[in-house]
Amino acid sequence: MVQPVNHDPITLGRKSLPASPEDASIGQDLLDTLQAHEAECVGMAANMIGVHKRIIAVNDEGTYRLMYNPEIIKKSGNYETEEGCLSLPGVRKTARWKTIKIRFLNENFSLRIKTFTGFTAQIIQHEIDHCDGVLI
Repeated sequence: MVQPVNHDPITLGRKSLPASPEDASIGQDLLDTLQAHEAECVGMAANMIGVHKRIIAVNDEGTYRLMYNPEIIKKSGNYETEEGCLSLPGVRKTARWKTIKIRFLNENFSLRIKTFTGFTAQIIQHEIDHCDGVLI
């Protein structure tokens, strides 16, 4: 179900707790909300819909991916960029990695390790920052 977007920097600045299979409906709500905002948004974290669980949804070049408890385990190619956020007004500078390897649980809660590059890697990093309470 599409949920309202959280715009409160105080609650967005809180760290999220690990997700479990009981949080699958939150993941689906997050995915539904991202797809409803596809014209202005390419990724969302659960705290953007008011739930402090480590769940992200990203648009990976037209394929929507849902990730529970994502964690960066390897990174390379540091660069600086500017990013905006559906939850916060404006654009801000930030540092990112060109290539990241992440460990996460997929929509079936199966463990996956995958390498992402380019814009998809940037989106994932932004959403993991949300999970960590880091506002960009």
